[in-house]
Amino acid sequence: MSAPGRKRVAMADLPALRARATSEGKTIALANGVFDLFHVGHLRYLRGAKAEADLLVVAVNSDVSTRSNKGPTRPVVPEAERAEIVEALACVDHVVLFDSKDVVPVIRALRPDVQVKGTDYTPDTIPEAAEVRAYGGRVAVAGDPKDHSTTELLAKLDADRSR
Repeated sequence: MSAPGRKRVAMADLPALRARATSEGKTIALANGVFDLFHVGHLRYLRGAKAEADLLVVAVNSDVSTRSNKGPTRPVVPEAERAEIVEALACVDHVVLFDSKDVVPVIRALRPDVQVKGTDYTPDTIPEAAEVRAYGGRVAVAGDPKDHSTTELLAKLDADRSR
């Protein structure tokens, strides 16, 4: 498990984290994302996710996973720095980096009580919903309307730079 005072855990630590939470009668919410160029939309999503359970575990896409999902120019910020930023938030209890294209391996290892996605999803469009519901978990949507986007921020920066 992570060192005292540290929130970072490895994938291999997730089953023990689940067992400990269960033995203590605590629920776990899982949120996930790239969190490249962290913005207020990310913060509002994570605060909303924390409100869904006793503990919030945030799965941060590794650089490999981010490139697979976002293309060869992403991420802008390296995985260790993105994870450190998320780890510093008071609403976050644990952070895990993951290499897969989707968060299913994290769900299988952690078995969160609730998987939380941002408002660009609905409970019916969450891709991993069947995986979570199969063991009795639930899915939820949190955060403010999708008015913030790292992709849009990067496009604005590129446009400003080329003027």
